[in-house]
Amino acid sequence: MRSIRRGAARGSRRTAKLLLRLLRRTLLAAFKAARPLTAARRPAAGEPGRLRVRILLLHAYGMGGTTRTVLNLAGQLAAAHDVEIISLRRNRAEPFFPFPAGVTVTALDDHTAPRGRACRLLSRLPSVLTPVEDASFRWLSLWTDMRLLSRLATLRCDVLIGTRPSLNLLVAEAAPRGALTIGQDHMNLGSYRRELRAAITRRYRRLDVVAVLTETSLADYGAALAGAPVKIVKIPNSLPALPGGSATGEARVVLAAGRLIPQKGFDLLIEAFSLVAPKHPDWTLRIFGSGAQRDALRKMIAERGLGDRIELRGRTTDLAAEMSRAAVYALSSRHEGLPMVLIEAMSKGLAIVAFDCPTGPAEMITHRQDGLLVPAEDVAAFAAALDEVLGDDDLRRSLAAGAAKAAQAYDPDVIGASWNDLLAAHRPR
Repeated sequence: MRSIRRGAARGSRRTAKLLLRLLRRTLLAAFKAARPLTAARRPAAGEPGRLRVRILLLHAYGMGGTTRTVLNLAGQLAAAHDVEIISLRRNRAEPFFPFPAGVTVTALDDHTAPRGRACRLLSRLPSVLTPVEDASFRWLSLWTDMRLLSRLATLRCDVLIGTRPSLNLLVAEAAPRGALTIGQDHMNLGSYRRELRAAITRRYRRLDVVAVLTETSLADYGAALAGAPVKIVKIPNSLPALPGGSATGEARVVLAAGRLIPQKGFDLLIEAFSLVAPKHPDWTLRIFGSGAQRDALRKMIAERGLGDRIELRGRTTDLAAEMSRAAVYALSSRHEGLPMVLIEAMSKGLAIVAFDCPTGPAEMITHRQDGLLVPAEDVAAFAAALDEVLGDDDLRRSLAAGAAKAAQAYDPDVIGASWNDLLAAHRPR
């Protein structure tokens, strides 16, 4: 009976996915048929070389690495171009990260504003534009779809940038005519579910550019999109100027930060720290962030009797200051893109201990020069690396100095120049 129920549930899920895909094709076909056939309007006279850049982002008001890095990018581009971030969602009055100067932010599905009857009704229905396999599916609705398509129908821009797979797929199919289409990957191809990877391989071929963060992703996308006219480029995230001074290295604090979700591997970090905590009684582990695993992580800490040694601090708006009050940064992720928080920790002069997870850490860290890399998800190896760094003051200082030097490669001027070079080929005549 149980196997029958499981089979029925799988069958229902497959049917639901097929129905959503059919509705997606129908909705996009109707959108394309109704959209005016005019090409994108060029900028008016007096704006030579200034492009209208529009960036699609899930939640400009929220926290997280993608939001932070997209805001950084928008600020860099705004120095030379007209930049607007189109945020699909807004559920807080004030943004978690300050918006950069010169950037317009527009929210399509605003949960802080009064919601009419149509909005309330359509918000109860699932999104058909967002693949079920995309992590953003549960946050979006048919109302979000209608708002987004309405915006795209009247959008006039020179460059349209997507910032996650669901948005990149939409950019590939529904961008204004004449616009340069760019899909950013803030993770890596191997981290996505099989069905989503298949859609990426089919439809990213219609994009003009796919922008990735690492050499590994450059190779993976090159293989997946072989033979397509799409240009694949590697442009890392940039490091904005952080407030406050550098870490002194004297604090007996190991720091970690991120959403409390399985991807970030804080369960692995807690297990590793519990193995070395008795040997280093003057050290504390502080984890900053919020998320679905908070209660489970708190239980892990209590079961190991480390309630006074491992602190779940919640989210913070001043992580830079917390970094200044630590000596070691621990990256325990199961997978990443190019972790922005690791670049920030390196710039603050923290000694780094990181899993060599796909992707990013191995391209950012030279083992024993500016950090320690250990095999992905190997808790014993991570504990051994922590033990070495916590117990060796000279090694810790040497790694911290190397990390600060390595972080200079992510200077905003360097990364901004790469983006401007990419857009230069599409300047309006």
